[in-house]
Amino acid sequence: MVDPGLVVVDKAPGMTSHDVVARVRRLAGTRKVGHAGTLDPMATGVLVLGVDRATRLLGHLMLTEKAYDATVRLGVSTTTDDAEGEVTASTPASHLQPGLVQTELEELVGDILQVPTAVSAIKVDGKRAYQRVRDGEQVELKARPVTIHELVVHDQRVAGDWLDVDISVRCSSGTYIRAIARDVGAALGVGGHLTALRRTAVGPFDLSAARTLEQLADDFAVLPIAEAARASFASLDLDEDQAGDVRVGRGLDLTLPGDGPHAVFAPDGQFLALYEQRGQQARSVAVFVG
Repeated sequence: MVDPGLVVVDKAPGMTSHDVVARVRRLAGTRKVGHAGTLDPMATGVLVLGVDRATRLLGHLMLTEKAYDATVRLGVSTTTDDAEGEVTASTPASHLQPGLVQTELEELVGDILQVPTAVSAIKVDGKRAYQRVRDGEQVELKARPVTIHELVVHDQRVAGDWLDVDISVRCSSGTYIRAIARDVGAALGVGGHLTALRRTAVGPFDLSAARTLEQLADDFAVLPIAEAARASFASLDLDEDQAGDVRVGRGLDLTLPGDGPHAVFAPDGQFLALYEQRGQQARSVAVFVG
């Protein structure tokens, strides 16, 4: 079995995130593998997995911002807001002016309320929304606050009666790119859905760090948990006494240099825990050593 750490996969199209986890479990020789946020089967790109103790980092990594490249097709609406769903409406959109499309997309930048796509993994009364849709139920999800930090339009081109728009998005966790396609299509009165989606980054991990499953099968390696923690969080090196307190879960009488979880390390570089400020003390969020 490999040491605990992170694996950054460049997911191929047609695979579920669970498919990727199952493959990495075999390669790593352990069932203790999880992922930091799913990717739809149609989507490709960065999927961050944790192995062994590093799975405990994943819940915190899921809260970091993400980046995507996508293609929106204006003029066609689908049941899933992407190309895998059934067409529900079709309205010619090739006449739309580039400036108008750009303006409507820019309206989505910032702190917004977004209704997730109905076939999301959000649970409704204990059951995934997508499963309820598959079972023939009508699912209406509540709008949720998300942040779209940046939305860049790269190209717009006519495709028959439709208009294809290539965009890049940098956003908060929980943002649905399919919902962006749906909402801009609705605002323009023609409908819209995604025809391509590629996640280019999850927090500090981007495509330059990602490897395909074929590459991992030839040479499987993880990013050690200490390196993963330093890359993912603000870090703080402790002295021996402080490290001893962390090992038994005590608070630290210090002020952390910033908000959010901090990765704390022993003098020898061992990753010990995630700590965050709580009043006058820094307290543990998760301890990774005994």
